[in-house]
Amino acid sequence: MIQRKADRARKCNHAIAALKRSIAGVGSTGGCREDFAVKTMVKSAALGFAAVVAMAAAAQAASTIQVSLWDKGADTPMTPGFAYGTPNLDMSKATMGITATPATAKAGKVTFKVKNSSKDTIHEMIVMYLANPKDPLPYIAAENRVDEDKAGDKGEVSELDPGASGTLTVNLKPGKYVLICNVPGHFATGMWTEFTVKP
Repeated sequence: MIQRKADRARKCNHAIAALKRSIAGVGSTGGCREDFAVKTMVKSAALGFAAVVAMAAAAQAASTIQVSLWDKGADTPMTPGFAYGTPNLDMSKATMGITATPATAKAGKVTFKVKNSSKDTIHEMIVMYLANPKDPLPYIAAENRVDEDKAGDKGEVSELDPGASGTLTVNLKPGKYVLICNVPGHFATGMWTEFTVKP
């Protein structure tokens, strides 16, 4: 009888010990699950933050504009009368010009990659802000060029030899701009193009 009671007591003790181990195991497993969940949340938050930073960096990256400065050759006479603001212009008849691709950009940093596509003539590109797009640019007739100081010069790629290239990066606010070549006589011959900066 005493032996049976002792056996029962041992069995009970074993059962209680097994139950404790089982509970401890569940607690441990639950803790592991909680740790895993926390680590997963931290990783997700870090990845989300990295994505936001990357998007912000992309937003701050400069828009790139390809600019070509062209003419119909030194043998073609320069034909005046094609200055910006001149009414009823037929720009297809201009003997010089500027092409910007694309012709729009978002406000902020804008990079102009400029190539003088001419075979024999020096050209340049100047960015002018148009306070009033309907007004012509201030012009110094005696010098056959735009008055850069009065016109709102925002930066330039100065005189490029034929075939040469240059780069300009500027911060531009929303509004209307015009890109011009201000080598004497060139602006009036049609070397300008409109450019828009959007918010």
